[in-house]
Amino acid sequence: MRFLLIGFLLAIFATALKADIYECVDPNGNKRFTNIKAEAKGCKLLNVSVPNTVPAPKSPAAKGGAAATPTPSSFPKVDADTQRQRDTDRRRILEQELTNEEKLLDQAKKELVAQDSVRLGSERNYQRVIERLEPYKKKVKLHEDNIASLKRELAATR
Repeated sequence: MRFLLIGFLLAIFATALKADIYECVDPNGNKRFTNIKAEAKGCKLLNVSVPNTVPAPKSPAAKGGAAATPTPSSFPKVDADTQRQRDTDRRRILEQELTNEEKLLDQAKKELVAQDSVRLGSERNYQRVIERLEPYKKKVKLHEDNIASLKRELAATR
């Protein structure tokens, strides 16, 4: 019963909550908007209605149909055996690049460890150590990112 009463009161006061919006233009041409009727002398009442929204049209691809523009008949096509050979070559190249990047990563890590061990002996200024190690850390990060990209590319191949 309490909820019914609250709902009824909200419905009654909802119309009172709606405010009129006035557009005022001063002699210099500047616009000012207000909802206070006392300040709105000589101003124009705006008709503000609920905004009209329309959902975006669905594309043919989203509906499960074909693409919007079909492939032209003059477009060059490759037979299945040729495409399979190209895919195999691409996979082989990616695997070679991955192997090379893994070797370069190991080398970069060894260089970083070597530079870090030099720090223990001679350098006492910590900021200089950080500055000296930074390029080696960047090199390791670069090779790790390259390996991750190559692995993603290999996973995407057929």
